[in-house]
Amino acid sequence: MSAAPDSREGAPAVVFDFDHTLYDGDSGSHLFAWLIRRSVWRTALALLATPVLGPMVAFLPTRRRGISGYVWIGTVGMPGPRTLDAAIDRYVAGHDAQIRGRLLPVALEVLHRHREAGDRVVIATGAPPELARAILAFVAHEAVPVIGTRVGPRLGAIVAVRHCHAEEKMRMLRECGYGEIAIAYSDSSADLPLLKAARTPVVVNPKHGNVALFERVLPAGTPILNWGCAGRGGAPA
Repeated sequence: MSAAPDSREGAPAVVFDFDHTLYDGDSGSHLFAWLIRRSVWRTALALLATPVLGPMVAFLPTRRRGISGYVWIGTVGMPGPRTLDAAIDRYVAGHDAQIRGRLLPVALEVLHRHREAGDRVVIATGAPPELARAILAFVAHEAVPVIGTRVGPRLGAIVAVRHCHAEEKMRMLRECGYGEIAIAYSDSSADLPLLKAARTPVVVNPKHGNVALFERVLPAGTPILNWGCAGRGGAPA
């Protein structure tokens, strides 16, 4: 899970989602697309599987299984999570400019301000924790705790064994000592358990179709902002 509570006891806990919150896009999809494209046979296997996996990814109830199929293709033959972590570090180091262009300056400034104020900042993401950690450390020069999807070996590849998503994300945060959350930032309706648990929820870069949902279920006056994600909703920062 790659996270431990900050030692500043009593400081407010501030939780950031990663994809579409700090990073413009789906960082995990970008990583696994790179893993697949590294070899001809993985690419061919992904193309053969796409008629089955593609519709599964597009349909919310089966999205996790569809994504897991592509993750399996991208990591088949890897002996363990450490091998994936090493590949992630190579990916981040080799794509510095592209990744830097996807990190949202407004979001990074907000994160940095919280850290400067002494808040206990933590990233909670559905991506592998090493990916968010490496991007923030190598590209953004921000070293913060990360809670993310746990992975492990299965069927000759690396797959998610505990998905940091929805209610499970809140359970994982609590297990790491982040029980009382002062502020939470997220774009996703899947993070409603997190946003509802925070004393101050902040919606950033939501899909246009989800704005009405957030307005209905979150406290009146909850900020709904856009931190620079083109094609997303929210008031300009």
